[in-house]
Amino acid sequence: MLEELTIRDFALIDRVSVRFGPGLNLLTGETGAGKSILIGALGFLLGGKADTGIIRSGAEETLVSGVLDVSGNPEARAWLSAHGMDCEDGTVVIRRSLKSTGRGSVYIQNVPALRQDLADFTSLLVDVHGQHEHQSLLRPDSQRRLLDRFARIEAEVEAFGERFTLLASRRREFEGMAASERERAREAELLAFAVDEISKAKLKPGEDAELEEEERLLSQFEKLASAVEGARDLLADPSGGALPALRKVRTLLESAQAIDSKVSDLARRVDDGYYELEDVADTLRHYMDALRFSPERLEAVESRIAELQRLKKKYGDTLEEVIAYGADGAARLERLSNWEEDKAAREAEIAVLEREVYDRALAVSKARAAAGSDLEERIVAILRTLGMPGARFSIRLARKDSDGGKAVVGPNGIDEIDFLISPNRGEPLRELARIASGGEMSRVMLAVKTALADTDTIGTLIFDEVDAGIGGEVALSVGEHLHALAARKQVLCITHLASIAVRADTHYRVEKAVQQDRTVTRLAALSGEATAREIARMLAGDSKTEVSYAHAVELLRRYGNWRENDG
Repeated sequence: MLEELTIRDFALIDRVSVRFGPGLNLLTGETGAGKSILIGALGFLLGGKADTGIIRSGAEETLVSGVLDVSGNPEARAWLSAHGMDCEDGTVVIRRSLKSTGRGSVYIQNVPALRQDLADFTSLLVDVHGQHEHQSLLRPDSQRRLLDRFARIEAEVEAFGERFTLLASRRREFEGMAASERERAREAELLAFAVDEISKAKLKPGEDAELEEEERLLSQFEKLASAVEGARDLLADPSGGALPALRKVRTLLESAQAIDSKVSDLARRVDDGYYELEDVADTLRHYMDALRFSPERLEAVESRIAELQRLKKKYGDTLEEVIAYGADGAARLERLSNWEEDKAAREAEIAVLEREVYDRALAVSKARAAAGSDLEERIVAILRTLGMPGARFSIRLARKDSDGGKAVVGPNGIDEIDFLISPNRGEPLRELARIASGGEMSRVMLAVKTALADTDTIGTLIFDEVDAGIGGEVALSVGEHLHALAARKQVLCITHLASIAVRADTHYRVEKAVQQDRTVTRLAALSGEATAREIARMLAGDSKTEVSYAHAVELLRRYGNWRENDG
């Protein structure tokens, strides 16, 4: 649901901020007041193409932002998650700007995004009817998803897709294995050499690090031994080491503490230091006794390190990767060796999967055909009440046949789905995108969305020209359908007809004003008497006559949008 829209420096709009509510949100106003500019700003925010001509004269940049509630739309939340964006509170903020230089920016949840990303994301949330851009129903894949959802076979289609993916994977594996004998023999020879080379090396994880540490010690043995021996001599040398000197200090302090007990603590501390250093000297002696230098061992270590480096250069960046390469190569070599035995089993598995996938595709197609007939009838029935009595609507399920005469199966089944419409009697059926009239398009979309209201996850519908060229009973019917649709969706609608406007849950009047010698577009939220005056203007062109005002109040009472204290 679109909760808030903020527009700055877009066409005649300098600054506008508007909050939309659930249900039916209506925009009314005089012709040329700027109602369609608002829809244009919305289209810009939703990812539509734009040029610098939309920027208000004298401004350097246009900026449009919106706040949307996605809490009830799992597809939109999944899109955000897939793109690393959070919406913990179920709210998403989107912003789009365009500078006079032609440079623009898009942000979704303060994360920079491409215009196409914005269009893809918002297509899951909002449909704009009255123009062809940004209408999800014009896209075949959206039509397929809507039909599947209406038929309540989404789980079956998803399960089919998983089996189709498995079949495609098995086919690729088989085709790879079924390469020419020469290629398999060549690959087997290369693998055999690599596996044998890695196996003979008898590699151990972490061995290279251990050897490098040992090589470092052996290569600096003389320096290490000299340092350890020097340290030991300075501690324990009888003629001048630290330990003999400390023994003398201990003896002197023992004599002193016999005279003055205050010296006892110092004597204890000297004792502790003496014993600690004595332990260090003893440990150094054992370390020296264990030190052994072997030129042969150094040569062997260096040779082993060189061998490991050579293997890593050929088979992996780390020793662990080399070991894994050997294991994978051995498994691959075994499969190549057992190819003839394995071939028949794989062919049989693929044949079983092909039959299963084809049977599932037929079952899905059958369910689509049945649901499509039901949906066609519903939509045509609604179109007849919307001033299109001669309209025909058809859901075409086409198939492509292979050379063998069987239908070609794709990741979504065997059907290519198109929603077709003939708005007027005698006209051929055409794709929805080829409807010329914006008003017809809006009414067709109103009919389709009404029929799909319980299964379509898109929560916000915007109708720009739904009342174009209609009046009387048809206008009443359009209002009834909008009202019914708004009970399940958020609907934003521009209308010139009072019979539609009286059904608004939220009503805004769009008007032009002159401010500092500049024409600007303004929005005014209406309620009570202001609503009645606007309805009266729409009825008679004059909001001040008592007859039109009374008629407006009567209509508002009839449709439940008037309270006795409103006047």
